[in-house]
Amino acid sequence: MAQPAKPAAAEVRRYAIEVAGLRVGTMTATRQPPVGPEEVYTLVSDVKVNFLFYHLKIYYQVMNRFRNGQLLLSTVEAHTNQDDFQSRTEWKGDHYTILADQYKHHYEATEKQPIRYAVTNLFFGEPTGQTRAFAEYFGDYFTLSRAKDGIIRAVRDGREDEYQYANGQLVTLVKKNPLKNFVIRLLP
Repeated sequence: MAQPAKPAAAEVRRYAIEVAGLRVGTMTATRQPPVGPEEVYTLVSDVKVNFLFYHLKIYYQVMNRFRNGQLLLSTVEAHTNQDDFQSRTEWKGDHYTILADQYKHHYEATEKQPIRYAVTNLFFGEPTGQTRAFAEYFGDYFTLSRAKDGIIRAVRDGREDEYQYANGQLVTLVKKNPLKNFVIRLLP
């Protein structure tokens, strides 16, 4: 008697988040196995920092649903010690409605071009031929450029992130910050 086919396992990447060499949190990127033409990506980050008088708590979750390579729905929930925030980008048949309501960032827009590549995709392989990635949190785009082999720069409104790849896999992400960089490292 033949065994029923096992469903494919989700692809999961776990990262440590460090500030000034100290581990302050975790990040988990997940790509669910495709169900027909649909693919779901999630990114969950949990950070707690307590340095003397500096307290920071950030929990955020991104969920992106693609169909046939096009983003249909993106939601971002952020829970911080400042407040709770959210972003939502939804395909309405011929355009997206975009509402990003985040800490010190509010953005509303309509986008007619299909979104085919987002920040969550960067966690599952080095981008080739991509010049921008949809920044789910902000509701607009990072411009992508190759700094050198294995290093992709993502720039948006004066903000810069650096994605470092080895053998096509994201191993380090440096979120550049005027105070201290956040370094996100792949866990073994």
